[in-house]
Amino acid sequence: MAYLSLIRYKNLIIIVLLQFLLRYGLLIPILGHYGVSPELSHVRFGLLVLATVLLAASGYVINNYFDVSIDRINKPDNVVVGREVPRRSALLLHVIFTITGVFIGLFLAYVTRKENYALMFIVIPGLLWYYSTTLKKQMLVGNLTIALLTALVPFVVVSLEFATLARVHGNTILQSEACSTAWFWTAGFAFFAFISTIMRELIKDMEDVEGDSEAGCRTLPVEMGINYSRTVVVILSIASVTALWLILLFVPQLRTSYITWGYFFLFLTVPYIILAIRTVKAKTKRDFAFISGLSKIIMLMGILFIIVARTFFV
Repeated sequence: MAYLSLIRYKNLIIIVLLQFLLRYGLLIPILGHYGVSPELSHVRFGLLVLATVLLAASGYVINNYFDVSIDRINKPDNVVVGREVPRRSALLLHVIFTITGVFIGLFLAYVTRKENYALMFIVIPGLLWYYSTTLKKQMLVGNLTIALLTALVPFVVVSLEFATLARVHGNTILQSEACSTAWFWTAGFAFFAFISTIMRELIKDMEDVEGDSEAGCRTLPVEMGINYSRTVVVILSIASVTALWLILLFVPQLRTSYITWGYFFLFLTVPYIILAIRTVKAKTKRDFAFISGLSKIIMLMGILFIIVARTFFV
Protein backbone atom coordinates (compact mmCIF):
# COMPACT_ATOMS: atom_id res chain seq x y z
CA MET A 1 0.00 0.00 0.00
CA ALA A 2 2.94 2.33 0.69
CA TYR A 3 4.13 2.07 -2.91
CA LEU A 4 0.60 2.73 -4.21
CA SER A 5 0.49 5.84 -2.04
CA LEU A 6 3.92 6.85 -3.33
CA ILE A 7 2.74 6.86 -6.96
CA ARG A 8 -0.67 8.36 -6.03
CA TYR A 9 -2.55 5.57 -7.74
CA LYS A 10 -5.93 7.32 -7.54
CA ASN A 11 -4.64 10.13 -9.76
CA LEU A 12 -3.20 7.55 -12.18
CA ILE A 13 -6.60 5.83 -12.39
CA ILE A 14 -8.17 9.17 -13.37
CA ILE A 15 -5.53 9.61 -16.11
CA VAL A 16 -6.25 6.14 -17.50
CA LEU A 17 -10.00 6.73 -17.33
CA LEU A 18 -9.69 10.06 -19.17
CA GLN A 19 -7.61 8.64 -22.00
CA PHE A 20 -9.73 5.51 -22.45
CA LEU A 21 -13.03 7.40 -22.35
CA LEU A 22 -11.72 10.05 -24.72
CA ARG A 23 -10.63 7.48 -27.31
CA TYR A 24 -13.36 4.85 -27.07
CA GLY A 25 -16.16 7.05 -25.77
CA LEU A 26 -15.70 10.09 -27.98
CA LEU A 27 -12.93 10.01 -30.61
CA ILE A 28 -13.89 6.71 -32.27
CA PRO A 29 -17.64 7.61 -32.33
CA ILE A 30 -16.74 10.98 -33.92
CA LEU A 31 -14.63 9.26 -36.58
CA GLY A 32 -17.42 6.74 -37.22
CA HIS A 33 -19.96 9.55 -37.50
CA TYR A 34 -17.94 10.99 -40.41
CA GLY A 35 -17.21 7.61 -41.97
CA VAL A 36 -13.55 7.43 -40.93
CA SER A 37 -12.03 4.26 -39.47
CA PRO A 38 -9.43 4.65 -36.71
CA GLU A 39 -5.94 3.51 -37.68
CA LEU A 40 -4.16 3.51 -34.32
CA SER A 41 -4.06 -0.06 -33.02
CA HIS A 42 -5.31 -0.99 -29.57
CA VAL A 43 -1.79 -2.10 -28.64
CA ARG A 44 -0.19 1.22 -29.57
CA PHE A 45 -2.92 3.14 -27.78
CA GLY A 46 -2.29 0.95 -24.74
CA LEU A 47 1.40 1.84 -24.98
CA LEU A 48 0.49 5.54 -25.05
CA VAL A 49 -1.57 5.14 -21.88
CA LEU A 50 1.24 3.16 -20.25
CA ALA A 51 3.84 5.80 -21.16
CA THR A 52 1.58 8.56 -19.79
CA VAL A 53 0.99 6.68 -16.54
CA LEU A 54 4.68 5.81 -16.08
CA LEU A 55 5.81 9.42 -16.56
CA ALA A 56 3.07 10.69 -14.24
CA ALA A 57 4.03 8.10 -11.62
CA SER A 58 7.71 9.05 -11.92
CA GLY A 59 6.71 12.67 -11.30
CA TYR A 60 4.72 11.75 -8.19
CA VAL A 61 7.59 9.65 -6.85
CA ILE A 62 10.24 12.35 -7.26
CA ASN A 63 7.87 14.96 -5.86
CA ASN A 64 7.35 12.85 -2.74
CA TYR A 65 11.11 12.27 -2.58
CA PHE A 66 11.89 15.98 -2.40
CA ASP A 67 8.86 16.87 -0.25
CA VAL A 68 9.75 14.78 2.81
CA SER A 69 10.63 17.76 5.02
CA ILE A 70 7.51 19.68 3.97
CA ASP A 71 5.23 16.65 4.38
CA ARG A 72 6.54 16.06 7.91
CA ILE A 73 4.92 19.38 8.81
CA ASN A 74 1.83 19.30 6.59
CA LYS A 75 0.99 15.58 6.64
CA PRO A 76 3.14 13.83 9.26
CA ASP A 77 1.01 10.67 9.18
CA ASN A 78 1.22 10.34 5.39
CA VAL A 79 5.00 10.53 4.92
CA VAL A 80 6.04 7.46 2.92
CA VAL A 81 9.58 8.12 1.66
CA GLY A 82 12.14 7.39 4.38
CA ARG A 83 9.66 5.45 6.47
CA GLU A 84 7.81 2.73 4.58
CA VAL A 85 9.76 3.20 1.35
CA PRO A 86 13.56 3.69 1.55
CA ARG A 87 14.84 6.83 -0.19
CA ARG A 88 17.06 4.78 -2.49
CA SER A 89 14.12 2.58 -3.50
CA ALA A 90 12.01 5.65 -4.28
CA LEU A 91 14.78 7.13 -6.43
CA LEU A 92 15.33 3.80 -8.22
CA LEU A 93 11.60 3.52 -8.91
CA HIS A 94 11.61 7.03 -10.36
CA VAL A 95 14.48 6.15 -12.69
CA ILE A 96 12.80 2.90 -13.84
CA PHE A 97 9.48 4.64 -14.51
CA THR A 98 11.17 7.51 -16.35
CA ILE A 99 13.38 5.36 -18.58
CA THR A 100 10.53 2.97 -19.44
CA GLY A 101 8.08 5.80 -20.14
CA VAL A 102 10.56 7.69 -22.31
CA PHE A 103 11.51 4.53 -24.23
CA ILE A 104 7.84 3.77 -25.00
CA GLY A 105 7.29 7.40 -26.00
CA LEU A 106 10.27 7.32 -28.36
CA PHE A 107 8.93 4.12 -29.93
CA LEU A 108 5.54 5.76 -30.55
CA ALA A 109 7.27 8.82 -32.02
CA TYR A 110 9.23 6.55 -34.38
CA VAL A 111 6.25 4.53 -35.65
CA THR A 112 4.19 7.70 -36.25
CA ARG A 113 7.14 9.62 -37.71
CA LYS A 114 6.48 12.53 -35.33
CA GLU A 115 9.75 13.98 -34.06
CA ASN A 116 7.94 16.42 -31.77
CA TYR A 117 6.56 13.44 -29.80
CA ALA A 118 10.13 12.32 -29.11
CA LEU A 119 10.97 15.79 -27.82
CA MET A 120 7.81 15.86 -25.69
CA PHE A 121 8.53 12.53 -24.01
CA ILE A 122 12.09 13.63 -23.26
CA VAL A 123 11.19 17.10 -21.96
CA ILE A 124 8.32 16.06 -19.67
CA PRO A 125 10.42 14.01 -17.17
CA GLY A 126 12.95 16.83 -16.95
CA LEU A 127 10.16 19.33 -16.40
CA LEU A 128 8.64 17.18 -13.64
CA TRP A 129 12.03 16.94 -11.91
CA TYR A 130 12.54 20.70 -12.21
CA TYR A 131 9.02 21.24 -10.88
CA SER A 132 9.74 19.13 -7.79
CA THR A 133 12.99 20.94 -7.01
CA THR A 134 12.28 24.51 -8.11
CA LEU A 135 9.07 25.43 -9.91
CA LYS A 136 6.66 24.35 -7.19
CA LYS A 137 8.31 26.83 -4.81
CA GLN A 138 7.52 29.77 -7.09
CA MET A 139 4.20 31.61 -7.02
CA LEU A 140 1.76 30.22 -9.61
CA VAL A 141 4.55 28.92 -11.90
CA GLY A 142 4.36 25.42 -10.45
CA ASN A 143 0.56 25.44 -10.48
CA LEU A 144 0.48 26.45 -14.15
CA THR A 145 3.08 23.82 -15.05
CA ILE A 146 1.04 20.97 -13.56
CA ALA A 147 -2.17 22.35 -15.09
CA LEU A 148 -0.58 22.48 -18.56
CA LEU A 149 0.75 18.93 -18.24
CA THR A 150 -2.70 17.75 -17.14
CA ALA A 151 -4.28 19.44 -20.17
CA LEU A 152 -1.76 17.64 -22.36
CA VAL A 153 -3.13 14.23 -21.30
CA PRO A 154 -6.24 14.35 -23.56
CA PHE A 155 -4.42 16.13 -26.38
CA VAL A 156 -1.90 13.33 -26.97
CA VAL A 157 -4.73 10.81 -27.49
CA VAL A 158 -6.25 12.72 -30.41
CA SER A 159 -2.91 13.87 -31.76
CA LEU A 160 -1.52 10.33 -32.00
CA GLU A 161 -4.66 9.05 -33.72
CA PHE A 162 -4.62 11.75 -36.38
CA ALA A 163 -0.87 11.37 -36.88
CA THR A 164 -1.56 7.72 -37.68
CA LEU A 165 -4.51 8.61 -39.90
CA ALA A 166 -2.37 11.14 -41.79
CA ARG A 167 0.15 8.42 -42.63
CA VAL A 168 -2.64 6.36 -44.21
CA HIS A 169 -4.89 9.03 -45.79
CA GLY A 170 -2.45 11.89 -46.24
CA ASN A 171 -2.62 15.35 -44.67
CA THR A 172 -6.09 15.99 -46.15
CA ILE A 173 -7.54 14.13 -43.17
CA LEU A 174 -6.23 16.94 -40.97
CA GLN A 175 -8.48 19.44 -42.78
CA SER A 176 -11.56 17.23 -42.49
CA GLU A 177 -14.64 17.92 -40.40
CA ALA A 178 -13.90 14.78 -38.40
CA CYS A 179 -10.57 16.27 -37.35
CA SER A 180 -11.96 19.70 -36.46
CA THR A 181 -14.84 18.15 -34.48
CA ALA A 182 -12.50 15.86 -32.56
CA TRP A 183 -10.18 18.73 -31.70
CA PHE A 184 -13.11 20.97 -30.68
CA TRP A 185 -14.31 18.47 -28.09
CA THR A 186 -10.80 17.58 -26.95
CA ALA A 187 -9.94 21.25 -26.46
CA GLY A 188 -13.03 21.61 -24.27
CA PHE A 189 -12.05 18.73 -22.00
CA ALA A 190 -8.41 19.87 -21.94
CA PHE A 191 -9.44 23.40 -20.90
CA PHE A 192 -11.68 21.96 -18.19
CA ALA A 193 -8.77 19.84 -16.93
CA PHE A 194 -6.50 22.90 -16.96
CA ILE A 195 -8.83 25.11 -14.90
CA SER A 196 -9.80 22.29 -12.52
CA THR A 197 -6.14 21.48 -11.88
CA ILE A 198 -5.23 25.10 -11.14
CA MET A 199 -8.07 25.29 -8.63
CA ARG A 200 -7.05 22.07 -6.93
CA GLU A 201 -3.39 23.10 -6.80
CA LEU A 202 -4.33 26.40 -5.15
CA ILE A 203 -6.54 24.59 -2.64
CA LYS A 204 -3.67 22.20 -1.82
CA ASP A 205 -1.37 25.20 -1.37
CA MET A 206 -3.81 26.69 1.15
CA GLU A 207 -3.99 23.37 2.96
CA ASP A 208 -0.17 23.09 3.05
CA VAL A 209 0.64 26.74 3.75
CA GLU A 210 2.35 26.00 7.08
CA GLY A 211 4.90 23.53 5.73
CA ASP A 212 5.41 25.52 2.51
CA SER A 213 6.18 28.65 4.52
CA GLU A 214 8.71 26.80 6.67
CA ALA A 215 10.40 25.40 3.54
CA GLY A 216 10.68 28.81 1.89
CA CYS A 217 8.13 28.10 -0.86
CA ARG A 218 6.67 31.21 -2.45
CA THR A 219 3.20 29.83 -3.18
CA LEU A 220 0.22 32.15 -3.59
CA PRO A 221 -1.11 31.58 -0.03
CA VAL A 222 2.37 32.16 1.44
CA GLU A 223 3.00 35.35 -0.55
CA MET A 224 -0.49 36.87 -0.75
CA GLY A 225 -2.28 35.21 2.14
CA ILE A 226 -5.08 32.67 2.54
CA ASN A 227 -7.88 35.18 1.98
CA TYR A 228 -6.45 36.34 -1.36
CA SER A 229 -6.00 32.72 -2.51
CA ARG A 230 -9.52 31.93 -1.32
CA THR A 231 -10.86 34.75 -3.50
CA VAL A 232 -8.97 33.45 -6.55
CA VAL A 233 -10.47 29.95 -6.12
CA VAL A 234 -13.99 31.37 -5.75
CA ILE A 235 -13.52 33.53 -8.87
CA LEU A 236 -12.28 30.49 -10.83
CA SER A 237 -15.32 28.52 -9.64
CA ILE A 238 -17.71 31.22 -10.79
CA ALA A 239 -15.85 31.60 -14.10
CA SER A 240 -15.99 27.83 -14.66
CA VAL A 241 -19.73 27.67 -14.08
CA THR A 242 -20.27 30.69 -16.35
CA ALA A 243 -18.16 29.12 -19.09
CA LEU A 244 -20.05 25.82 -18.83
CA TRP A 245 -23.43 27.47 -19.29
CA LEU A 246 -22.22 29.72 -22.11
CA ILE A 247 -20.94 26.63 -23.93
CA LEU A 248 -24.26 24.92 -23.26
CA LEU A 249 -26.18 27.83 -24.77
CA PHE A 250 -23.98 28.32 -27.85
CA VAL A 251 -23.28 24.72 -28.90
CA PRO A 252 -26.42 23.37 -30.64
CA GLN A 253 -25.74 19.71 -29.77
CA LEU A 254 -25.57 20.59 -26.09
CA ARG A 255 -28.40 23.11 -26.10
CA THR A 256 -30.94 20.60 -27.42
CA SER A 257 -29.95 17.82 -25.00
CA TYR A 258 -32.03 17.68 -21.81
CA ILE A 259 -29.58 15.15 -20.38
CA THR A 260 -26.78 17.71 -20.76
CA TRP A 261 -28.83 20.38 -18.99
CA GLY A 262 -29.44 18.03 -16.08
CA TYR A 263 -25.84 16.82 -16.00
CA PHE A 264 -24.40 20.35 -16.04
CA PHE A 265 -26.70 21.42 -13.21
CA LEU A 266 -26.50 18.40 -10.88
CA PHE A 267 -22.97 17.11 -11.40
CA LEU A 268 -21.02 20.28 -12.23
CA THR A 269 -22.84 23.49 -11.23
CA VAL A 270 -24.03 22.31 -7.80
CA PRO A 271 -20.57 20.91 -6.81
CA TYR A 272 -18.91 24.13 -7.98
CA ILE A 273 -21.31 26.20 -5.85
CA ILE A 274 -20.67 23.98 -2.82
CA LEU A 275 -16.92 24.26 -3.42
CA ALA A 276 -17.11 28.07 -3.58
CA ILE A 277 -19.18 28.28 -0.39
CA ARG A 278 -16.96 25.84 1.52
CA THR A 279 -13.85 27.69 0.32
CA VAL A 280 -15.16 30.97 1.74
CA LYS A 281 -15.87 29.27 5.09
CA ALA A 282 -12.75 27.05 5.23
CA LYS A 283 -10.46 27.60 8.21
CA THR A 284 -8.89 24.30 9.20
CA LYS A 285 -6.78 21.72 7.39
CA ARG A 286 -9.78 19.41 7.48
CA ASP A 287 -11.89 22.03 5.69
CA PHE A 288 -9.31 22.44 2.92
CA ALA A 289 -8.90 18.66 2.64
CA PHE A 290 -12.66 18.39 2.04
CA ILE A 291 -12.52 21.08 -0.65
CA SER A 292 -9.56 19.36 -2.29
CA GLY A 293 -11.51 16.09 -2.40
CA LEU A 294 -14.52 17.89 -3.84
CA SER A 295 -12.36 19.41 -6.58
CA LYS A 296 -11.28 15.87 -7.54
CA ILE A 297 -14.92 14.81 -7.76
CA ILE A 298 -15.68 17.79 -10.01
CA MET A 299 -12.83 16.80 -12.31
CA LEU A 300 -14.12 13.21 -12.38
CA MET A 301 -17.64 14.42 -13.23
CA GLY A 302 -16.20 16.50 -16.07
CA ILE A 303 -14.42 13.43 -17.45
CA LEU A 304 -17.53 11.25 -17.15
CA PHE A 305 -19.45 13.77 -19.27
CA ILE A 306 -17.70 12.07 -22.20
CA ILE A 307 -20.29 9.30 -21.79
CA VAL A 308 -23.05 11.83 -22.45
CA ALA A 309 -21.13 13.51 -25.30
CA ARG A 310 -20.79 10.12 -27.00
CA THR A 311 -24.56 9.99 -27.59
CA PHE A 312 -24.27 12.94 -30.01
CA PHE A 313 -22.31 10.81 -32.50
CA VAL A 314 -23.82 7.31 -32.31
